[in-house]
Amino acid sequence: MITVYGIPNCDTVKKARTWLDEQGLTYQFHDYKKQGVPADQLPHWLESLGWEKVLNRAGTTWRKLDEATKASVTDAASAAAVMVAQPSVIKRPLVEWADGRLTVGFSADLFAAHR
Repeated sequence: MITVYGIPNCDTVKKARTWLDEQGLTYQFHDYKKQGVPADQLPHWLESLGWEKVLNRAGTTWRKLDEATKASVTDAASAAAVMVAQPSVIKRPLVEWADGRLTVGFSADLFAAHR
């Protein structure tokens, strides 16, 4: 089973879900806003992908954080704490493919390589 993690109003998540639908691929959607960040998965994501890749420092949520919070993010543990408190700072979509591989973001070529 493919799992897409994100928030429903994110344009990139919408593009990813549309692409999966067009390919006829079944997936489940995990909404951070309603379901929170899965505590059992977050350490795996950070270890597999690297916290710097998972943390979205270019997004609106990051820019709205106070300077002390931003400065406190120096490693995987501190990044994880901010991600749990502010799930929108996680790059989207984060996808766990049926074979267990993980990707962040969306492009048709990236997704086609993981089908």
